[in-house]
Amino acid sequence: MKTFIFTITAFFWLSMGLYAQQQSTDTLEGKKVILDEVFVSAVRVTKESPVTFSNLTKEDIKPRNLGQDIPILMNFLPSVVTTSDAGAGVGYTGIRVRGSDATRVNVTINGIPYNDAESQGTFWVNMPDFASSTESLQLQRGVGTSTNGAGAFGASLNLLTDGLSEEAFAQISSSIGSFNTLRNNVKFSTGLMNDHIEVSGRLSRITSDGYIDRARSDLDSYFLQGAYKDDNTLIKALLFGGHEITYQAWYGIDRATLESDRTFNPSGIYTDENGNTQFYENEVDDYKQDHFQLLWNEQISDYWSTNLALHYTRGRGFFEQFREDDDFETYGFSPLNVDGEVVNTTDLIRRRWLDNDFYGTVFSSNYKREKLNLIIGGGWNTYQGDHFGEVIWARFASNSEYKDRYYDDTSTKTDFNFYTKANYQWNEKWSLYGDMQFRTVGYEANGEDTGLVDDTFNFFNPKAGITYDLNRNNNFYFSYAVANREPNRNDFENGNPRPERLHDFELGWRYLAPSVQINTNVYYMNYKDQLVLTGELNDVGAPLRANVGDSYRLGLEVDANIQLGDKLSLTPNVAISINKNQDFVFQRDGVIQNLGNTNIAYSPQLIAGNMLTFSPKPELQLILLSKYVGEQYMGNIDAQGSILEAYSQTDFNVQYEVKCNGFLDTIVLSGLVNNIFDAKFESNGYFFTFDDDFTNPGTITTVEGAGFYPQAGINFLIGATLNF
Repeated sequence: MKTFIFTITAFFWLSMGLYAQQQSTDTLEGKKVILDEVFVSAVRVTKESPVTFSNLTKEDIKPRNLGQDIPILMNFLPSVVTTSDAGAGVGYTGIRVRGSDATRVNVTINGIPYNDAESQGTFWVNMPDFASSTESLQLQRGVGTSTNGAGAFGASLNLLTDGLSEEAFAQISSSIGSFNTLRNNVKFSTGLMNDHIEVSGRLSRITSDGYIDRARSDLDSYFLQGAYKDDNTLIKALLFGGHEITYQAWYGIDRATLESDRTFNPSGIYTDENGNTQFYENEVDDYKQDHFQLLWNEQISDYWSTNLALHYTRGRGFFEQFREDDDFETYGFSPLNVDGEVVNTTDLIRRRWLDNDFYGTVFSSNYKREKLNLIIGGGWNTYQGDHFGEVIWARFASNSEYKDRYYDDTSTKTDFNFYTKANYQWNEKWSLYGDMQFRTVGYEANGEDTGLVDDTFNFFNPKAGITYDLNRNNNFYFSYAVANREPNRNDFENGNPRPERLHDFELGWRYLAPSVQINTNVYYMNYKDQLVLTGELNDVGAPLRANVGDSYRLGLEVDANIQLGDKLSLTPNVAISINKNQDFVFQRDGVIQNLGNTNIAYSPQLIAGNMLTFSPKPELQLILLSKYVGEQYMGNIDAQGSILEAYSQTDFNVQYEVKCNGFLDTIVLSGLVNNIFDAKFESNGYFFTFDDDFTNPGTITTVEGAGFYPQAGINFLIGATLNF
């Protein structure tokens, strides 16, 4: 398989060379942006494309980059909802876009897939402080343009890592804050040596106790980059990763506990032999992830450029649990006779492991001349993963040995995609966009006792659109896109899921003027067999999904950037949407009911944000940030008990730069006060139902339950960065 992958990429590289017409006489000296951004050019778009998107640069992120995860830093973008298990943005964090959860947001880093191949989720906790090595990011809402990795059903997020620096520098950053949060990092670059070679890197450490009881985080990460630049060549070798140890905080709390003890964490709770309530001190998630990327861009001629990347990701780790009175049967233990009594349960400590490898290649070739911008690309990626469980201690161990595996599962997933997309400037006002992608996925996995899945999925994802430039200020676009995607591992573990399909229609208007920029779009996303969140969690805290037949999302999004003079700017956004399951069927009290059209879980009808920025002088920046998220249901049956109430949050951010002379270049001081009005809110939760047929034998009663994840009240982070 590896030989085949490398053969394919070598053939691709050679064939693109044959298309070269004449070697460009222009050099790329001074084209820092072009050189760096070429690695994501195949999956990013501009205003000439009929795609809805938002950009964030390193400069946008910097004032608030004090240790919180990337999803939290994206909180104020249109249609975005974020949450934090620990309640303060450090540790496990999540993001939803247009009501779609993280498993439906396709994430790439330098064009290379980042989503976990099996769960389809993204775990930013595995790359702490990655924002400090991010040059820019683009969030495409809806299907977006063809990209690598899993299909996008809510959005595509692509990140570009640190650009090549021509000048040498060193940087030391520290920040402290509420809940004993501490972030330290160091960065450096050699600058261009001999006009060709640069080496740069970063080391980071973040610790926090979290807002929720015992929801501590102990996070380490690194980033190392070597770059070679020539007239028409840019090669980068990157090694980055992290090690996270976080105390589990995914259980949430019920409504009564929410009122009496917001920070209570039931994780690790047990009763000792004296009847006292205790909490197991090592109820943690412990995971390491290392990434290697080799990126090669070549400007072959005036019109042709190629991009080739090889990648490898190594992940391994476990989460540890104390289990009270667990059944012998679960672990293959034999019953014991203790003091004349049969014992078939025991207190124990177990670890559930993931050990996986992900490797492959992505490639693209770009032909750009006059009216035509053509991109041909694709990727071949393979995932191999082991899932196994160990008992490391038991009060009654029966016939087991230390670290006996009580389950041992394997999985293999291959993903090949090939796409061609083009933007053709028909005349001065009209341009046409076409995009075709073929994707084939082979997935084989076994469960605890039997084969879980052994299937191949073939998907064709066409996209088309038009753009009309009314004048230099007004730009209109319309696009239609089809996306298909396979179920994830949890879906297969909970039934016989079907692949899902999405038809996405986007109609937009962009207004660009020196002091005002406005983006407005209407979208209609029509789904067949959408795998929506049910509101329930599995036994490791992962959200469960189920096919719902027909469903749709209809929405209006508006965002703007308004300059109110030289010192004041306003960046508001609002998203209004209707999100419905059609003819939803549910069994209540043993009777199947057609509930008609119901609200899709975790899909608020109103999301609004704003950033008010005031710069009284160039070195000082004051920012007031606000976010409102409307009421949403955590299930799909419109149950009152599943409502997650509307909430708002307001943050205040300040940055001040001090110019220095000599060895020290600048000192940048930053401060962030989150939730300045100390609002009590919950940004996430879960909802479940079960049929009670044992309380009153012969009678089935459907019982509902819900849990909530409280977010921190007023809290702060302050930091300083020394630039040398």
